[in-house]
Amino acid sequence: MNSNIFTAKNVIVQGITGTHGSFHTASMRAAGTYIVGGTSPGKAGLLVDGVPVYDSIVQIQKDIRIDISVIFVPAPRAKDAIIEAITAKIPLVVCITEGIPIHDMISIKHLINKSSTVLIGPNCPGILLPGNNKIGIIPAQMGLPGSVGIVSRSGTLTYEAAAELTARGIGQKYIIGIGGDRIRGASFVDCLELFQNDPDVTSIILIGEIGGSSEHAAATYIKDCVTKPVYAYVAGHSAPIGVQLGHAGAILGGEDESAACKTKALGSAGATTSDNLPGLIRSVS
Repeated sequence: MNSNIFTAKNVIVQGITGTHGSFHTASMRAAGTYIVGGTSPGKAGLLVDGVPVYDSIVQIQKDIRIDISVIFVPAPRAKDAIIEAITAKIPLVVCITEGIPIHDMISIKHLINKSSTVLIGPNCPGILLPGNNKIGIIPAQMGLPGSVGIVSRSGTLTYEAAAELTARGIGQKYIIGIGGDRIRGASFVDCLELFQNDPDVTSIILIGEIGGSSEHAAATYIKDCVTKPVYAYVAGHSAPIGVQLGHAGAILGGEDESAACKTKALGSAGATTSDNLPGLIRSVS
């Protein structure tokens, strides 16, 4: 991923007239994000917090270039919204929507892999670049401009990590919630590569969960490619096998998917680890 896609300015909101879309449009604008328009089929001509509403992305692109789209469209129509953004070749798409059917995400993943679009999410809090862009729902006041890169599968723990770093006076360059669904866009490895290649990032925090193998892939990448300090925490040390905890992807199917096994792998790769997030944050220098 190119760091420039995160600092680009022209942002739109798909699903801008809904309860969540309209609320977070105002919140993002209050944080300084430049929102040039929004979409809601059949509601063209309305204004939401002073932002013009269009029927489609194509209509917006007749007037202005779009760099980033944030999606708040409900799950049954989220697939069509993501495909509309991919087809429009928007460089960065952030999907906040929770509960998108897995077969819809299989189709989307196939399209994403053949496109130039970067997808963050779904089922994620989005992105916060403190002092720059707020793209999603992460509260801006939790961030502080600085040099730490945070990537997390957990929305709530994303907030906690950023807030505790900020309380200690340690600022962040990136706060990225990639979401906890089984099939998603950008991965831990994508974000680790971004952080490693950005000279402004001096240290990295990775927050994983039980279920799946993405933390193991991250451990391999850290061992082979990352030279910056990495601090890692995996949620779910007391999770029982076969029970979904929160996110659709947070199901412990076997020992390899456990918090203990993933923590061991990340530690063996060179990351500083802890079995609790506050303890991990206290170790960040």
